[in-house]
Amino acid sequence: MAELGEGAPEPLGISADAAGVNVAVVAPDATAIEFCLFDATRDVQLACHRLPARSGDVWHGHVPGIGPGARYGLRAHGPAEQRFDPSKLLLDPWAQRIDRPFLLHASQFARGVDSAPAMPKAVVPVPGLPAPPPPASPGPRVIYELHVRGFTRLHPGIPEGMRGTFAALGHPAAVAHLRALGVTHVELMPVAAGIDERHLPPLGLNNHWNYNPVGFLAPDPRLVPGGMEEVRAAVAALRAAGIGVILDVVYNHSGEGDEHGPTLSLRGLADRAFHRFAGDGRYANDAGCGNTLALDRPWPLRLAMDAMRHWVLAAGVEGFRLDLATTLGRRDGGFDPHAPLLAAMRQDPLLRERIVIAEPWDIGWGGYQLGAFPPDWAEWNDRFRDTVRRFWRGDAGQVPDLATRLAGSADVFGPARRQASDSLNYVTSHDGFTLADLVAFTAKRNHGNGEHGHDGHNENHSWNCGVEGPTDHPAVLARRAGDVRALLATLLASRGTPMLSMGDECGRTQGGNNNAYAQDNPVSWLDWAGMDHALLDFAARLVRARLAHPALHAVAPLTGAAQDESGLPDVAWLRPDGAAMDWGDAGARSLVAVFHVPARGNRPADRVLVALHGGAEAAGFTPPAPRPGFAWRVLADSADPAGGEAPPPALAPRSALLLAEFPA
Repeated sequence: MAELGEGAPEPLGISADAAGVNVAVVAPDATAIEFCLFDATRDVQLACHRLPARSGDVWHGHVPGIGPGARYGLRAHGPAEQRFDPSKLLLDPWAQRIDRPFLLHASQFARGVDSAPAMPKAVVPVPGLPAPPPPASPGPRVIYELHVRGFTRLHPGIPEGMRGTFAALGHPAAVAHLRALGVTHVELMPVAAGIDERHLPPLGLNNHWNYNPVGFLAPDPRLVPGGMEEVRAAVAALRAAGIGVILDVVYNHSGEGDEHGPTLSLRGLADRAFHRFAGDGRYANDAGCGNTLALDRPWPLRLAMDAMRHWVLAAGVEGFRLDLATTLGRRDGGFDPHAPLLAAMRQDPLLRERIVIAEPWDIGWGGYQLGAFPPDWAEWNDRFRDTVRRFWRGDAGQVPDLATRLAGSADVFGPARRQASDSLNYVTSHDGFTLADLVAFTAKRNHGNGEHGHDGHNENHSWNCGVEGPTDHPAVLARRAGDVRALLATLLASRGTPMLSMGDECGRTQGGNNNAYAQDNPVSWLDWAGMDHALLDFAARLVRARLAHPALHAVAPLTGAAQDESGLPDVAWLRPDGAAMDWGDAGARSLVAVFHVPARGNRPADRVLVALHGGAEAAGFTPPAPRPGFAWRVLADSADPAGGEAPPPALAPRSALLLAEFPA
């Protein structure tokens, strides 16, 4: 083999050319970096080359005679007190593919013990990337959060050997369900290469959710055995069906955990450069996962930005959901809405055109930041979730706040003049009860997680409709089914951007587990054979209604004033009997909203009525007079999902009703 050349400090990671590969590794405090090659069996080290050059914080060199497909790892030399240990084989943080999943092994923890046999090897990528996809198309969105493996693992229409992978997600049988439901986007739970927390393997469990990343640019082989090409094919299949892909990404911490965790990548290469530390010298733990990435510093910022660009360019995704986004905006003194990563994303020519959704909290000081993120970024709105749950549970005094949530949460997003679509509305998500369990359990059942029931939220604002857990009682089952339909109707009729959680449209249960992160089994997998097709039809009807009616999906803040010559206000708040809403009625259990949007260009005016009745008895119902030449027709009625078009004379107990004006 020819002698190593100095190479170049850019691009970071490994890049192939006609003569070999350029290697560029960020390691500011290292005294030497080795580039180690392995044979096709993945475990026999063939050679280790010390990188001959350094430019600032980046070690680099050109290794001749190797190319795409070669397997490699890194070793770092430096002060032991900074976690350097050349016996540890380290994943290149900029690796784009790894040859196998991460598995915890004792050698990854013990100092002086070679960890190479237990470590995945990075794979030299093929040069070049396809052109970036077009930015997300404008228009109303309905998002469906799903887990790639959980969504496809049991699908009978997908070949068994393909199930649980990205190829399965792109299979026509999987795409057909999403098209039938009518959603515009899927939000995929994390797909970057991750590792289990160290307490899980002894329990026979693994991190099914995959919120514990190590390789930020590399797809996880458990989900993507075919590499990024497989991701790209699935994204293209969904795009061809009119469905965009949003990735849930985790940049708030790495899977190396706390000071007792394994040494896998960042910890062994540049511990101080990538992590934030507390006053006692231990890792800061704002993410609750053992460490926190210091994303206000150059190299963590660069890694996150390069990772997002890579997923856009190589996979064609339309956007990102930022897990624990408050951490991404932290400086040493706390959260800053103008922090470097947030500002960089808004300025980057590629990323600024993507959909961005922030989870606006973490567990650190001042971590709850709902409403503090940039305009045009959606934020998970837990205030919507909790108010809607409490109203339908029967808690007193919820109607005024329910109206605020139904109207787009202007109290949260209005002060910054943000559109209603910035409120990402949800009733359930992966984190918590499913919709079916929300109305069947008052207490979580998480003992299968091996944490003695201490994990997961304790206050879920849930109810059981009279019986805790599974039952065959017809009246209880009927009430639960009605409550689920009412919750779905409330979500799809509210201003904002609605998000459905996987399986809520067809009755998926987790048996009361509200933190199924470690349940890679039927607890978390969608039961295609047992799905409720009638509920699916009702959910699809709601999605179609929402997308078809501007009065439901308009984004402008509501004023209560007329917006055109019709004299009709953009929203009117009424009681079921048609009288004006009495906001001082503490015992109110009903709310009627009439939304109106004026004509714009070729789009006619639109008027929709949303009636939410949480009382145990029926309520007489008098809708306002329709416009001349129009009549009210039922879009959806949770109490009578297969009913006709004529409005009912009364609101059924615990029901949601949607009407729209159509030409008479």
